[in-house]
Amino acid sequence: MMGPAHSLSGAAAWLAVGAVAAGMDHAMPWPTLVVGALICAGAALAPDLDHQAATISRAFGPISRLLCKVIEHLSHAVYKATRKAGDPRRAGGHRTLTHTWFWAVLIGGGFSAAAVYGGRWVVLGILFVHMVLAVEGLLWRQARMSSDILVWLLGATSAWVLADVLDDPGNGKDWLFTDPGQHYLWIGLPIVLGSIVHCLGDALTVSGCPMLWPLPIGRRRWYPMGPPRFMRFRAGSWVELKVLTPVFFLAGGGCALGALGVIG
Repeated sequence: MMGPAHSLSGAAAWLAVGAVAAGMDHAMPWPTLVVGALICAGAALAPDLDHQAATISRAFGPISRLLCKVIEHLSHAVYKATRKAGDPRRAGGHRTLTHTWFWAVLIGGGFSAAAVYGGRWVVLGILFVHMVLAVEGLLWRQARMSSDILVWLLGATSAWVLADVLDDPGNGKDWLFTDPGQHYLWIGLPIVLGSIVHCLGDALTVSGCPMLWPLPIGRRRWYPMGPPRFMRFRAGSWVELKVLTPVFFLAGGGCALGALGVIG
């Protein structure tokens, strides 16, 4: 799928988690719901770090372009080192390492640990990165027409304001993990979810997605998961734009109402 659909599906997925949590009498404070949805929307772009022409490659200028180049080469090297006899030879690393459950858990766990042990400035950095990505995904038309600096300023301002809101007692920095020293431990959850939702979205397209790596399936370790061929579509096609995007929007809105206790 394309960037906007990925981000919208990521936000909708976190709002669905919020609705489930409310139904289990463990409702998220509204700041956690909002921040988590934005983080998840941004994280749903992150697996395309292995694609040098993806939205994320443009998000932070030369830094993100260099990072995408490094990750693409790393992903290709891992593919070559771990492929089985049934896996085809390939020239690049797109839709390999970063499009797996393993990468999602690794990155989410890393960000959670960084938030817990790094303190406020690390949390601000995590929020800044994902707020910029959320803007690039959810408001992509406006982001394309604006300068990078304006998008970064919006991301930085949003990160600062949201961190202040979360820090207030009862506003969610200790949601789910309440023991001393566990503030912001939950922050890795929307990152993991965003990555997995991205993989699920790509699995619906023609090429599929090897999200179960490194688990072997038959003669392949990079098996492209997905529904039957007749149910798949090309990225950016009318199915994505006219069917899935409105579904994600409506589902996200309904889940938000459920998470906030308006319905349910």
